[in-house]
Amino acid sequence: MSDRTGSGGPLSAYGLDELRGRHSAKWRHHPPQVLPVWVAEMDTPLAEPIVTALAGAVSRGDTGYATPCGLPEAYAAFAARRFGHHADPAAIRLVPDVMAGVVEVLHLVTRPGDRVVVNTPAYPPYFYWLPRIGRQVVQSPLALGPDGHRLDLAALERDFAAGAAAYLLCNPHNPTGLVLGEDELLAVAALADEYGVRVVSDEIHAPLVYPGGRHVPFPSLDAPAGARSVALVSASKAWNLPGLKAALAVPGEEARADVAGIDPEVSESAGMFGVLASEAAFSEGEPWLDELMAGLSANRTLLGELLAERLPGVVYRPPQATYLAWLDLRALGLGDDPAEWFLRHGEVALYSGLKFGPPGSGFARFNFATSPALLTDAMTRMSDALTTRRTSTLNAP
Repeated sequence: MSDRTGSGGPLSAYGLDELRGRHSAKWRHHPPQVLPVWVAEMDTPLAEPIVTALAGAVSRGDTGYATPCGLPEAYAAFAARRFGHHADPAAIRLVPDVMAGVVEVLHLVTRPGDRVVVNTPAYPPYFYWLPRIGRQVVQSPLALGPDGHRLDLAALERDFAAGAAAYLLCNPHNPTGLVLGEDELLAVAALADEYGVRVVSDEIHAPLVYPGGRHVPFPSLDAPAGARSVALVSASKAWNLPGLKAALAVPGEEARADVAGIDPEVSESAGMFGVLASEAAFSEGEPWLDELMAGLSANRTLLGELLAERLPGVVYRPPQATYLAWLDLRALGLGDDPAEWFLRHGEVALYSGLKFGPPGSGFARFNFATSPALLTDAMTRMSDALTTRRTSTLNAP
């Protein structure tokens, strides 16, 4: 059994009362008695280099419209160190966030009515934004086997062959935590080349890969589809900056002209604080990130132990990346939306699996980027709710 009283590094900096004083969606969407483990925010302080960068901006009143500053260079250097990807900073464009970047790139490389393939379960905003810009969502489910989720290349080929214009790849994958290896990505690239599909890659969780895995940026692939692809990246998930609004569109060699077409008005919609914080994160934030990953790795193990001990019917496959657990709760008999049941009966807010598409029925997403104490509290509440349910059923006339 892991040490449940460990420090957790940045994850254990705040207690519950301090966290309830936050104004973010995670802590204000539900009533205060509810323990939130749903949206992708972490319960951490900021890395010190980010604090310094933001404090400096405040002290000099640096709150004007955003420019890229040194962010493209900072990301390119980080990607070279971390992923072995040598992106050209001059070709990188600033966007407000990854989803906004996806929308803008799809505007540039597809036409209204085009079919865009996404792997389900899928990040819920995909289902909102793609139809909103006149693109058809083609759901291509991941395969689920005893060892967890994997990419179904046969299904992907079928969906490409049916007339897809683009593939919105999410790697590392949200919500399953799947990390695609280079061989798999090259197989995807071969299919994209065969069927003329443009790849737009959401790589927001790339810095959050656990030991044993390796993130391969799609534009770094030695394949025509890699050269024609665009990756969207950000510091927001790894350094807990989602409210500050800054991300980057990183083109492959043959997609530079597409990315250059991003209107300056789009870039100016990013936040100055987001740019400065992200630059500090990529330039000086790796020691903090490494400490965070140690804490997340411990929590990933702890979550498995607690589930086995207190909710043995739940199927948990530790993610290869992210701080998001995709829990298979179907054996508990709580219906299609177990997150709604645990909210009502356990005062724990998970992210409903139904929002991730049809494969999410009976599943829920659990954010374990919190202290070991609060992680244990969430498991206790869920276990107690199920115990009460069983007792009520047994005592029913």
